[in-house]
Amino acid sequence: MLTARQRLSTINNRTTNVFISSAYAQAAGGDTTSSLVSLLPLVLMFVVLYFVMIRPQMKRQKEHKAMIEALAKGDEIVTAGGLLGKVSKIGDAHIGVELADGVEVQMQRSAVVQVLPKGSLK
Repeated sequence: MLTARQRLSTINNRTTNVFISSAYAQAAGGDTTSSLVSLLPLVLMFVVLYFVMIRPQMKRQKEHKAMIEALAKGDEIVTAGGLLGKVSKIGDAHIGVELADGVEVQMQRSAVVQVLPKGSLK
């Protein structure tokens, strides 16, 4: 018959074997193709990210820049703050926008969000 100490020792050995797995050494000179294959999902994620997010954003920036450069006196615009008005003065970095009769504000060209079709205001 086993003593209490021997039974406890046997139980400890069994639980240790369950929780600790054996570690084996790997073969020397790993395969380079397996490391390239493991990088493939990461590369594919960046390609998808480029076509889904970066490229459309660059296209929008280019269109916005072309719209701002094409502003002319008399264009009806919408600003980033939601103001509607007509372009009354044009400078290099700033424009004058007439919001109402006798009310004119100066703002940066980059604040223009949209050019409205002629006759949209009033």
